[in-house]
Amino acid sequence: MSILEELRAVRTKKAYGRRDGKAALFFLLPWLAGLVVITAGPMVASLWISFTNYNLIQSPRFIGVQNYVRMFQDPRLVNSLRVTFEYVFASVPIQLVVALAMALLLDRGMRALPFYRSVFYLPSLLGSSVAVAILWRQIFGQSGLVNQVLGGFGLHHLPGWVSDPKWALGTIIILNVWTFGAPMIIFLAGLRQIPEMYYEAAQIDGAGRFRRFFGVTLPMLSPIIFFNIILQLIGAFQSFTQAFVVSGGTGGPSDSTMFYSLYLYQQGFSQFNMGYASAMAWLLFIIIAIITAVTFVTSRYWVFYDN
Repeated sequence: MSILEELRAVRTKKAYGRRDGKAALFFLLPWLAGLVVITAGPMVASLWISFTNYNLIQSPRFIGVQNYVRMFQDPRLVNSLRVTFEYVFASVPIQLVVALAMALLLDRGMRALPFYRSVFYLPSLLGSSVAVAILWRQIFGQSGLVNQVLGGFGLHHLPGWVSDPKWALGTIIILNVWTFGAPMIIFLAGLRQIPEMYYEAAQIDGAGRFRRFFGVTLPMLSPIIFFNIILQLIGAFQSFTQAFVVSGGTGGPSDSTMFYSLYLYQQGFSQFNMGYASAMAWLLFIIIAIITAVTFVTSRYWVFYDN
């Protein structure tokens, strides 16, 4: 091939590349439009509003960093952060342990596996719904199903779990743990990808069931565990529906279920302090970003990749 023919081939290849790039950009336009209009645009607008006094009726009035200073002087905000952190760091580990245990049980190849997988996944679809939250409030009420069952065992004078400050948050934690289906499905997919030869080699070396679990299953499953931790942490920090419905939108009793997102909602849409609510939203964004970054940094010490 002559030099002239090679140059023509290069030009033709570049022309095809430009045409493919234009086609890709054309198909990406709806997503890019959604990113700008639905995500990036509102984020920039909320950042500006966080530096203003805005009541949704009058025009925003710039007040500098007063909203951010106010956050550190707001005892209810500090309490909402405490409640949210307790909820996240209690419910997420328990939920993931239950999800992994159920995935290990289903991975044994039992009959009607698709049916059980669907049944266990169903709570993940319903757990964040208003109907289930209302049902949960009835189950853990003073005369609810839980107290009726415990009364059958001779236990009386039981509290209304959702109306007792000591137990109200625990009922919402149980509700979140109950929605273990989504991480369970991801764990089950990860278990199916572990090569059987590792278990066979460990068994030949005399490793028992627990040794194989801690020496083979957990290390090989660590990327999936890491993925589930990130997803569940981000989702738990943004929990809203359960606390709103179970507490009747008040965060009670005694602010024991006042999640950060619920307090943000009250400030923005009940008290019309949208500037303050926007500042709170950015604080939550920063908290989630820091915890996610710390999780990524520490993952190098416990996440094992086969390659």
